[in-house]
Amino acid sequence: MNDTMKALIVFDLGGVLIDWDPRYLYRKLFSGDDAAMEHFLTEICSPAWNVQQDAGRPLAVATEELVSRYPQQRELIKAFYGRWEEMLGGAIEASVAILQEVKNLGFPVVALSNWSAETFSLARKRYDFLNWFDDLVISGIEKVAKPDPEIYQILLKRTGRNAENCIFIDDSLMNISAAKGLGFVTIHYQSPDQLREELSLLCPGLAVLNT
Repeated sequence: MNDTMKALIVFDLGGVLIDWDPRYLYRKLFSGDDAAMEHFLTEICSPAWNVQQDAGRPLAVATEELVSRYPQQRELIKAFYGRWEEMLGGAIEASVAILQEVKNLGFPVVALSNWSAETFSLARKRYDFLNWFDDLVISGIEKVAKPDPEIYQILLKRTGRNAENCIFIDDSLMNISAAKGLGFVTIHYQSPDQLREELSLLCPGLAVLNT
């Protein structure tokens, strides 16, 4: 890492700073039938389907196409984006505290997140700390999602950085592997305490909690 400038700290959002889980909504809709809920979220409103919206597909188009394939599940499918805000938990406060600390230490901070442009506008109204970032690279706006190398290159071009001057934090091993292959310094997020411990080795001045 280049010692002449502070590293750029790149945060994923969902799962690192924001608690998002469709189960918060669908546990209510399936009335406790977890097996049916998991089948629905694996086979119908699946992660592979959702990431297409993260990459820019309009929510209305995605919803109607899926309803046409599974008309018997119409109301459950329409709830995915119609009641999307019910999938949001709170901020992961211990991680947000780390974001604030590294920013206070003078490290530039950028978000790189897979997120639909349409739902991200709702999140921005809810979480004030999204305004702390020096830049936000959101897949739904850029029309390309992690782990596609193109979105990492967009970040590098926007920030004027080389990958080796960036510390990339994400809870997805797939996204971490893609970033590492491009030369990023990476931290596979597992918990706030683990993030603090690993990041403190790379960011002088970041306090380490006594445990």
